[in-house]
Amino acid sequence: MAILVTGGAGYIGSHMTWLLKDAGEKVVVIDNLSTGFEWALPGDVPLIRGDIGDRTLLDKVLTEHSIEGVIHFAGSIIVPESVSDPLKYYKNNTANSRELIEACVHHGVGKFIFSSTAAVYGDPETVPVDEDAPLRPLSPYGTSKLMTELMLSDVAAAHDFRYTALRYFNVAGADPEGRTGQSTKNATHLIKVASEAALGKRSELGIFGTDFDTPDGTGVRDYIHVSDLVGAHYLALNRLRDGGNSLVMNCGYGEGYSVRQVIEAVKAVSGVDFKVVEQPRRPGDSPKVVAKNDRVLKELSWKPKHNDLPKIVEHALNWEKKLSQRNAEV
Repeated sequence: MAILVTGGAGYIGSHMTWLLKDAGEKVVVIDNLSTGFEWALPGDVPLIRGDIGDRTLLDKVLTEHSIEGVIHFAGSIIVPESVSDPLKYYKNNTANSRELIEACVHHGVGKFIFSSTAAVYGDPETVPVDEDAPLRPLSPYGTSKLMTELMLSDVAAAHDFRYTALRYFNVAGADPEGRTGQSTKNATHLIKVASEAALGKRSELGIFGTDFDTPDGTGVRDYIHVSDLVGAHYLALNRLRDGGNSLVMNCGYGEGYSVRQVIEAVKAVSGVDFKVVEQPRRPGDSPKVVAKNDRVLKELSWKPKHNDLPKIVEHALNWEKKLSQRNAEV
């Protein structure tokens, strides 16, 4: 039996694949490589290049590889782009997820871990926000993920199918062993972008919005190390293996940092005082989103190992340096 990781050559997916491999699991990856990289994967993990909206491909993979469970990362993630091109997000994140879920039901694959997002909360009334808060996404990205959560709930009620939806907050950092990291060009993750500025890959860093109702006027987010995030996924998979019920859980540390605080952390760790430019807000951005994480701590006995902003920044900077060296050698 094997675990299928969709989007497994991407940023979070490649970390998940390495963790599963380290744990002795049999892993299969589907990725169309639109934002992922084959070299980010362990060399002996099968990569099927294709789209999860391709039902013929899904039927073939689920049959030939004896898939036990699915960890689903594949999708589009850029909030402003979702506002300008909503149909792309409803295709990649919602319609394609429907194909995958239906294929799982058809083939009796009853364990499903879904990569959801804190964007389903929109601008929460109470911070930190818990899983029972009103769901009012501000962008098609958030709505596309929420629609998939609703599908999962309905499917679990109708079939022998159990799922865990993990609502991510802001994922950052890189594999402490330097095997993979955020490698996509033109990425919008703040810590990656700031790391690029610190290393001279960008001439400046933009702050999008300085008039939010927050202590310093910039957006506040809960930054979670990618290794802790994928660790929670593996715990969620094993919980389903042990007969756990379907559940939605926040995945964050429960502590928020503003954009300015993150920038200062990157400057401090890198020792570089790069140029910062203030710009207008981006469409779809929330002022402040921080996780209430009691549920994930209790249900998964999750014990984060990297809950430290300077450490997250250090790992991101180390990866950015390694990526520069790799790209120079190619």
